[in-house]
Amino acid sequence: MTKAVFIDRDGVINEVMTSRVKHVNHPSSFYFLDGALEGLRELTEMGFSLFVVTNQGGVGLGFLQEKMLKKIHEKMVLEAEKAGGVINDIAYCCHKPHEGCSCRKPSPGMILDLAERYNIDLTNSFMIGDRETDVEAGRKAGVTTVKIGGEQGEADFLAADLREAAGHIRAYEKIKGRSD
Repeated sequence: MTKAVFIDRDGVINEVMTSRVKHVNHPSSFYFLDGALEGLRELTEMGFSLFVVTNQGGVGLGFLQEKMLKKIHEKMVLEAEKAGGVINDIAYCCHKPHEGCSCRKPSPGMILDLAERYNIDLTNSFMIGDRETDVEAGRKAGVTTVKIGGEQGEADFLAADLREAAGHIRAYEKIKGRSD
C-alpha cells in the first residue's frame, strides 16, 4: 500500500486573500507561498505520494470555468516538478457551498476516493490544510493532520508553512520507525 499526503491548495500551496491575490481564477494569479515548493519536494523525497484536495466552489457559482481551473492546476504541477516535488493527482469539489455533496471538505469524499483509486494506506498518511474543514476531513478519513497557521484546533500538528509541515511529518515518521 502507498503512503500519501493530502494537501489543501489555497492558503497552503498558494496565496489567496493577500494584497496580490484575492481569488485564483487564472494561472497568472497563482503564486506559491513561501516554503510550499520546498515542502512539496521534501515530502516527495520522503517517499510520499502527494495529492491536492481542494474545494473549488467558484466553479459551481460561475466565477471560474473548470477549463481554467485545470490550467491553473497544470501550472502548479509543472512548477512543483521543476522544484523536485511530484503531485500525483488533484481532486477538487466544484459544487456550490452547502450543496450537500460528499466530496466537499469537511466531508472526506475526495480523500477516500483517492485512497481507493491509488491503494493508499490511510493509517500511514497525512492531511495538511489551513482550515478546520481540512482537519475535519482528514480526521474523518483516518489520517494524521497538520494545520497551517492559526490555532492548532483539532489537528495533530501545527506548522507555519508547508516546509515546516514536512519537517513535522519527517519527525513523526522517525518516531513511528517508518523512515531512515
